[in-house]
Amino acid sequence: MKEIVKLLPQYDYLYLGDNERAPYGSRDFETVYQYTWQAVKWFFEQGCPLVILACNTASAKALRTIQQKKLPENYPNRRVLGVIRPSSEEIGKFTSSGHVGILGTTGTVQSGSYLLEIKKFFPNLVVSQEACPMWVPLVESGEADSEGTGYFIKENLDNILAADPEIDTLLLACTHYPLLQHRIRAYLPKQINLVSQGKIIANSLADYLMRHPEVETECTKTGKMIFYTTGDTADFDAHGSLFFGQTIRSEKAHLL
Repeated sequence: MKEIVKLLPQYDYLYLGDNERAPYGSRDFETVYQYTWQAVKWFFEQGCPLVILACNTASAKALRTIQQKKLPENYPNRRVLGVIRPSSEEIGKFTSSGHVGILGTTGTVQSGSYLLEIKKFFPNLVVSQEACPMWVPLVESGEADSEGTGYFIKENLDNILAADPEIDTLLLACTHYPLLQHRIRAYLPKQINLVSQGKIIANSLADYLMRHPEVETECTKTGKMIFYTTGDTADFDAHGSLFFGQTIRSEKAHLL
């Protein structure tokens, strides 16, 4: 959201963090789908014409069903977008060796979504994946700079680079991982590109709105931002301010 607001500040934004039930990364497909659909319906009830699933796991496990089944049946004029396809459309532009790595949650990696999507746009790329199940809990618990976090980061990076030493580009395929970017970089050779999704998603959204005026004209434009969380608002505000880069104040949301 930080990068989207920076690029497209004129729109109104409603943000929802399902912090009460996060992280999604280790949950099964059906649970992620049910949680995501509840959140999407909540957005629609607030009047949002366009919803972006910022979570890679939700994009991997819920987006296709929502787009293909739920929207046509229930909300034919609403749109839901994810983050995997836009990232897959761009990742090949960052590599010289033709070998890239995906760092994601267990759910994202097991879904195989990145392997399928990247193959559509860059069929000759060699793609390796590494599940990093400890990274999100470490960020959430405020341990990003602890010595123990460094151990887990190094282990995961060593694994993926051992699997393919020719990798020259790594995609941070989780919204939490950019907060660990300075720690990740410390264990990487300088020539390896470390790619975050924020700017990619923001540029993709700007392009989408330009190509779909029927959606763009439904989006209100007063530059307003409202934040909601299903969890504790004080805890969300503290963590959210770190992600967003400025102080935020959230309200409580109830999805059930």
